[in-house]
Amino acid sequence: MADPIEQFKVKTLVDLPDVTVPGLGVVDLAFTNSHLAMTVAFLLMVGFMHAVTSRAQVVPGRLQAAGEQMFGLIDNVTESIIGHDGRKYFPFVFSLFLLILGMNLLGMFLFFTATSQLAITAALGAMTILLVIAVGAIKNGFGFFKLFWPTSAPLVLRPVVGLIEFLSFLLRPVTLALRLFGNMLGGHVALKIFAGFVVTLGAAAFAGEGLGLFALPIAALSLGMVVALTALEFLVAFLQAFVFAVLASIYLNDVVNLGHGH
Repeated sequence: MADPIEQFKVKTLVDLPDVTVPGLGVVDLAFTNSHLAMTVAFLLMVGFMHAVTSRAQVVPGRLQAAGEQMFGLIDNVTESIIGHDGRKYFPFVFSLFLLILGMNLLGMFLFFTATSQLAITAALGAMTILLVIAVGAIKNGFGFFKLFWPTSAPLVLRPVVGLIEFLSFLLRPVTLALRLFGNMLGGHVALKIFAGFVVTLGAAAFAGEGLGLFALPIAALSLGMVVALTALEFLVAFLQAFVFAVLASIYLNDVVNLGHGH
């Protein structure tokens, strides 16, 4: 049975010369299957939205309806969570959602899932939290630190609760990265394992080895699991992109509406 981890191996497609960057050391510029997957996902999402907006009609077709549904979904998320300032941050959240969704779905059809790489999800999480910090500092100045001083808690407990809030804030990019990475990695590993059972048991049955023909019912059960897990993975691919967008909006709301609701 094929190694279920083999599908996550980063492979060089085009080898390019290394460069030395001050402070970072030697950087490998090779074009890999990970780069290819991210580039294709980006181009597909850009092409999809271009097709939706360039042929907009009063009575939408299927493609336009799908695009409008996704647009409206994220627009409702940013407006309901962040409030009247939500439209300012909609482009960032919507871009995150589309890119993650594209990479997730692409991994269901092609050879590589970019979001199964912790480096990719960590970069997305770091980018999100850096934007949150920048917005908080620009909008609130030193008032940004009120985020770690809960006035609703008793005075004697505020330092302890504030420390917990600070640690929780530092863990936000970690949880963003691990949630997306873990779900995409685990789902694809499970698919590979059950698909391997189908091939191995089916081949053994027809070759008269192992359990013989008794292996066929087990292979059929494994095939059913593959079908069910595939359907579940499509749902997870969408949900993980949506959850990432929701959490990014929640984190932005914490600094945009610091100290008051919307």
